[in-house]
Amino acid sequence: MPAPLILLFTDFGTEGPYAGQVKTVLSVRAPGVPAIDLMHDAPAHNPRAAAYLLAALAPGSPPGSVFLGVVDPGVGTRARRPMAVQADGRWFVGPGNGLFNVVAARAGGGSWWEITWTPEREPSASFHGRDLFAPVAAMLARGEAPPGDPAAPPEDSGAWPDDLYEVIYIDRFGNAMTGVRASRAVQFETLSVNRHDLRRARTFGDVPEGKGFWYANSSGLVEIAVNQGRARDAFGIEIGTAVTFT
Repeated sequence: MPAPLILLFTDFGTEGPYAGQVKTVLSVRAPGVPAIDLMHDAPAHNPRAAAYLLAALAPGSPPGSVFLGVVDPGVGTRARRPMAVQADGRWFVGPGNGLFNVVAARAGGGSWWEITWTPEREPSASFHGRDLFAPVAAMLARGEAPPGDPAAPPEDSGAWPDDLYEVIYIDRFGNAMTGVRASRAVQFETLSVNRHDLRRARTFGDVPEGKGFWYANSSGLVEIAVNQGRARDAFGIEIGTAVTFT
């Protein structure tokens, strides 16, 4: 049975041909399966931060979905293996560089395959998203078995914390998502970031205009925001900035 969706999670950005080229391959190889642009501004060249963001977003998809994940600074090298992972009834296809570690860990480890399939034409050394991962995602979306061998998880898969006490994503409004699940911070009132102490609020309108706060966002993560302002600028936040709770 075809998967209900293929979801693209990449750091490609929306400019240029990259996302369109990948979706062209998917439309040819898995016709009738919707390819959804979940996001193309995942933390660039940062599979560690992206892994926690992907783990927060994945549960919003229906079982059987296939995630095509490409945050792949080691593309074309032997430093990472091409992988397919089954976790919580969903498939994840992409580089074995840690991008799927958190998803798999929260699913009890997941089931891993090293992709051994190679395309008919020599794949581009710099665009495995189009030439290798997209065709494999299409195969899984068509209900085929993963084209590879069962494999152990990446060697560092057990070294990642359950939650990452850092900023992992900054949206266009300047709001800063962290890698901390809000359920893990429910007992705290104050978040500290760059020597700024912020109190918890339920939503933006619960604090005065221009005031900073933290809250549980719609993806279940702790997020730092300023009501009608930009937390990034107000508190000097970047991806990787540490946070603590008291």
